[in-house]
Amino acid sequence: MMTTANHLDATKQPIKQAGFNPHSVASPLGIGSGQVDLNRALDPGLFYDHTPQDLVDLVCSMNFTLEQIRGIIRSSYNCSSPSPDLNYPLFIALYNFDQSGVTLTKRFKRTLTNVGSGAATYRMKLEKPENSTVTVTPTTLVFGKKYEKQSYSLSIRYIEDTETGVRHGSLTWIEETGKYVVRSPIVISGGVDNYG
Repeated sequence: MMTTANHLDATKQPIKQAGFNPHSVASPLGIGSGQVDLNRALDPGLFYDHTPQDLVDLVCSMNFTLEQIRGIIRSSYNCSSPSPDLNYPLFIALYNFDQSGVTLTKRFKRTLTNVGSGAATYRMKLEKPENSTVTVTPTTLVFGKKYEKQSYSLSIRYIEDTETGVRHGSLTWIEETGKYVVRSPIVISGGVDNYG
């Protein structure tokens, strides 16, 4: 449902933030991917698949104690391949600096499964977060048949500034006929802060 959610409101404008600054655009940290669109969720076109072991690998990468891991997973597990990069339709880069002007790069690898009706070609549309460079390779995904998988990588290069805050954008895969639009939020959060 995440990749088919609508980040626009009924007037086709970005969903606005509630609270202190109700006229600014809401970030994915506040609204997730947007409003659920059940019709599109039934036929999403592409799917980010992951297994229970992939979730275990994520938990194992979080520097928890063995007791904490057992408490979270609550079943037998194998922590031999910990990985913080879950095949999930969200890209989030959290930074914590003590000085501005530092450049950091975060890399992600994702695999998409074609769950549409057959062969399909998807082209990338990118909305870069402010003060960042985002690179996606490849920029076109070609699927020869249903249930075929294709992988891509996304790299975020961010130059830290003096403002603490959230910067956001998105990566959207658009099927060449326009039938499927598969959107993933990109979030950069950080600043000169201790997050203590």
